[in-house]
Amino acid sequence: MSDSKENINALFAPAGDGLSPDILGVLESTQRLHSISAQELFYKWESYCLKMGPEETRLDLENARMFQKDVQEQLERGNQGKAHTVGSTRKPTVGATPRAANGNDVFGMLDELTPNAVRKSGSIKRKAGVEDTPMPRKVNKSTAVKSPLEGSSMPFSSRPNPGQVLETLNAHIPQAEVPIAPAAEPRVKLVANTDIKKFGYKPMSMRQSDSSEVLDERIDAFIPLIMNAHNLEESIFGNAASQSTNEIVAVGRIASDTPENKLNTSSIVLEMSRRMGAGLRVTLDVSALPHYTFFPGQIVAVRGTNASGLYFSVKEVLPVPRLPMPVSAPTVIDTLSEKLSSQPLNILYASGPYTADDNLLFEPLQELCEQAASQMADALILTGPFLDTEHPLLASGDFDLPDVKGPDADPANMAALFRLWISAPLQRLVHANPNITVLMTPSTRDAVSKHVSFPQEQFTNRKELALPKQVKLLPNPCFVSLNEVVFAISAQDVLFDLSREQVSHGEKGELMSRLPGMVIEQRHFYPLFPAGKGRASVDVGYSRLAEWGSVRPDVLVAGSVLTAGVKVVDSVMVVNPGQLSKKKAAGTYAQMTLNPRELEDSEREEGKNVPHKVYERARVDVVRI
Repeated sequence: MSDSKENINALFAPAGDGLSPDILGVLESTQRLHSISAQELFYKWESYCLKMGPEETRLDLENARMFQKDVQEQLERGNQGKAHTVGSTRKPTVGATPRAANGNDVFGMLDELTPNAVRKSGSIKRKAGVEDTPMPRKVNKSTAVKSPLEGSSMPFSSRPNPGQVLETLNAHIPQAEVPIAPAAEPRVKLVANTDIKKFGYKPMSMRQSDSSEVLDERIDAFIPLIMNAHNLEESIFGNAASQSTNEIVAVGRIASDTPENKLNTSSIVLEMSRRMGAGLRVTLDVSALPHYTFFPGQIVAVRGTNASGLYFSVKEVLPVPRLPMPVSAPTVIDTLSEKLSSQPLNILYASGPYTADDNLLFEPLQELCEQAASQMADALILTGPFLDTEHPLLASGDFDLPDVKGPDADPANMAALFRLWISAPLQRLVHANPNITVLMTPSTRDAVSKHVSFPQEQFTNRKELALPKQVKLLPNPCFVSLNEVVFAISAQDVLFDLSREQVSHGEKGELMSRLPGMVIEQRHFYPLFPAGKGRASVDVGYSRLAEWGSVRPDVLVAGSVLTAGVKVVDSVMVVNPGQLSKKKAAGTYAQMTLNPRELEDSEREEGKNVPHKVYERARVDVVRI
C-alpha cells in the first residue's frame, strides 16, 4: 500500500508536496477498484484533463471524485460495447447523414480507414504529386455538414471565454500593441537552417540493413560527446554484455524486452552498437539509482559492472552534454533592433486540427486569421494537420460537398477543399496584413501531403493549393531563423508519445518540463524508437533529418494534445500552443511578444558573439481561440 501511495504522489504531485489524504484516498480507491497501475491511472487523468479543459483539471477533492466517476463510466461503456458485439444486429441510425448501404460503422472506420474510400457515386482523377482523394457526390454550394457523431459540440460562436489568457510566461513584459500604421515592409527575415531539398526522399524505400546502420551510427556519435564532456579515457568504455568485475562506461540505446515493447522498471535493456558491443542487449539493474527517467530509443551512458554476466548493475547515468545556444554578432543585433525601431515583434502559434470533429467549417482557423490581421502580427506559425485524415467526416467521406472544382474543371478533390477551407482564410489574412510572414509545416496526417512518414517533405503543390507568397512552406521538422532568433518547429507530437512511453522514478519537477528536456538532451525532434504505438510513422532510415545541428534553438515549437503551455527548459523556450480545435470544443493558440535584444556596453566593446536570451525578453500567452 505504501508503494502505491508513493507512486501516486510521485506522478500526481511531482513537486514533492504530496497529495492531501482525501484526494490520495480517492485515487487509491480508483486504482484498486480497476486493478490498474499508478502510471495507467495517471494516463487516464491526462486524458480526462484533455477532455474536460483547464477549469476542470485542478486536482481538488471534487475533481478527483468526478474523475473517479468518469473512469467507472468508461469501464461500463466498454463492457456494454463488448456485450452488444456478440450476436447483435445493427439498427439504422435515425437522422444520420445518408450513406451507402454497405453496413458501415458510424465512422466508416472498418472499411473506410483512409479518406480514399468513398460512396459509389464519388469519382475523382488523381493528379501527380497531390493526394487527390476521391470525394462524395457534389451538391449545392454549402459548407454545412451533417454529423454522424452522437451529440454535437457547442457552436463555435457560443464557445465560453474566447480570448481568455490561460497561462503567461514573463507577465512583467507588456503585450505587443497594434501599430498605428502598418510597416512599409515585413519586419522579419526568414532564413531556413535546414536543407529542405533532403526531405524530398522516397518514403519507406531504404533497406533494413541501411536503417540499422543509421541506428548504430547514432549510438557511436554519442561516445565522443560523453568522453569529452566527462574527461574520460577511451579505455573505460566497454561492452555492458560482457561479464567482468571491472567498472566500465557503456553507451547504448534503451529498449524493452517485453513482447509488447512496453518499458517498465524490470524490462529495461541496453542495446549497444555493433562496434562497441556486437549489437548485443543486456538487462539493466537500476535499483541502485536514486532517480532516473528512461524511454525507448534514448541514448544513454551508464557506469557500472556486469559481474554475473546476466545483467549490468548501473551505479550512475552520465548526463549527456547539451548543445550550445545560438549566438549573433553585436553589429547584427544592433542592425536588427534599429530596423524594428525598438518595437516588439508579435508572433502567433497554432497547431491543428483546425476544425471540430463534427463539422468542416474551420471557424477556429478563420478566427485566428482575423486575429492575426487585426493585430497586424509579424509572423504566424502553423503546424498541421490541416485537412486531417483522422477527422471523422473526412475519413468516412460522409459530408455534403461544397460546389468547388479542381483545375481543368475536374471534380473537386482534396486540393480543392484545401483551397476553400485553408487557403481562403490565409488569402484574406495577407490581403489585410500583407507584411505578415506565415510559416506552414505539414503533419503526417495531412490529406494533401504525398509524404506519409516522418521526417516529412513540405507541401510541394503551392500553385494547386493557391497559397499566397507570404506563406512559406517548410518540412516537418525544421530549423529556421526569424531575424536572429532560431526556431525549431515540428508537427509530430513527441511530447504526448514520450509521456506514454517513458518510465521514471524519484524525479523532481513537473512532467511538462521534463518531457521537452528529453528532446533537448537527445538532440533530436523525435528520439523515440520504436515510434509511439499507433501515432507515428517514422522512416528510420532518414531519421537523421530530424537530428539537431550544432546549436539548441531559442524557441522549440512543439504542438501537442497535452495541456497547452510554455516552459523554459535548458534556456530553450518551449511553446506548446495546444490544438486550435479539440474534438468537440474550441482550443487554444499562443501569442509571443518578442522585444529586441538590448546589448550592454561591455558586450559591444568585447565584440564577441552574444547569446540571444529569448527566454528573458519574450512574453508568451496561451489564449483561448
